[in-house]
Amino acid sequence: MSGLLVLGVSHHTASLALREQLALTEGRAAGVLNALVSEEPISEALALSTCNRTELYLVATDSVEAETAGLGVLAREAGIPPTELLGPLYSLRDADAARHLYRVTAGLDSMILGEAEIQGQVKRAYELALVEGASGPILNRMFRGSLAAGKRVRTETAVGEKGVSIPSVAVELAQRNLGDLSARRVLLIGAGETSELTARALAARGSDAVFIANRGYNRAISLAERFGGHAVRIDELPVQLASADIVVSTTNSPHHLIERSELELIMDQRDPAPLLLIDLAVPRDIDPECREIEGVSLYDVDEVQAIVERNASGREAEARRAGGILDSELSRFERWMGAQEVMPTVAALRERADAIVSQVLAENTTRWESLSATDRERVEMLAHAIANRLLHEPTVRLKGAADREDAYLQVSALRELFGLDAGTEPDADSGEGADVASLDERRRRSERG
Repeated sequence: MSGLLVLGVSHHTASLALREQLALTEGRAAGVLNALVSEEPISEALALSTCNRTELYLVATDSVEAETAGLGVLAREAGIPPTELLGPLYSLRDADAARHLYRVTAGLDSMILGEAEIQGQVKRAYELALVEGASGPILNRMFRGSLAAGKRVRTETAVGEKGVSIPSVAVELAQRNLGDLSARRVLLIGAGETSELTARALAARGSDAVFIANRGYNRAISLAERFGGHAVRIDELPVQLASADIVVSTTNSPHHLIERSELELIMDQRDPAPLLLIDLAVPRDIDPECREIEGVSLYDVDEVQAIVERNASGREAEARRAGGILDSELSRFERWMGAQEVMPTVAALRERADAIVSQVLAENTTRWESLSATDRERVEMLAHAIANRLLHEPTVRLKGAADREDAYLQVSALRELFGLDAGTEPDADSGEGADVASLDERRRRSERG
């Protein structure tokens, strides 16, 4: 039976520094997907990387081996030993893995409750997995279901009201620091979705002096025309920094675009007006040491969280309503998963019983030397009949559960109890499946030294 597995870090468990080490651009994500599906136990893979999280969604025949493979891939991407990830890394399986994705897509697990961007980020991660041929029937079904559930949450609840998003909160932060934004010179570095949302939030507050710098110059021109600004090329960044009041950076660059040494020279040349830098990128676009320069205020994506509580007031009730919607949508996916596994599980259960009967008979052959061939046959028939009688009721109930909401949970529980999955062959001495250490057990061993 193939199981679901989520392996990752998020703002709940990891620092910004670690998250930027693990951040996956589209090119890096494609390489990660190819590396994962080349591992024997993994049949499907998808990588989700945002400013808040980097997560691997896997379908595998052996979850423990898949955890090890995923841990190794993430550690290689971050350039750190796997043991350094054991603390912040979380691992979720099967129904818990599906529930996590649905909550993420609905914005209920975000740094900002109900944030607007995550739905699009999940969709793009899914599309990349499709293009790379890394996803399959299970992840395809789960991600389509999560996107549909996220859309329902945003349509049927007010959890996403007030346009709360990291860009909108960043603009609110700028207004809190500098007051009226209508006369401020704003430089947006990047021309993607986050930059567009930032430009829209600025326009809503009367700021029409938006300058957009980006390597994709045509995209920059298009956004500048829409929001009353003008586009500049990325190599003009130092000149623009000299006259900007506010800089919001949102690129996908793997390295800093603004270094401390360069900004110190610019600040020496410009007038004494303060410069507000808001870095929404992961990895960060702006050298964190820039905050030590006199006249410069720098906020990173985690520090933007400081004003979220003001926007989150009264949204907890809507989050609970959203949870009810997710439960309903999740039950559809779990019914589908259960139906896919019922008949293979019935067959595996019968095979397991036959193997145990054959093993016990073989172990006792020397005790029945005096039995005739006919009597031996009768003993074998009796042993198989007892096994079949014991399995009859579970088999009937399992087949009847295929269309019920708890089908997937029943199938998973039965496979776990009877050791039907890989790595759980019968033990000749104990009759039990071999114990396999989980990620949590490995973490405990690491902590014990």
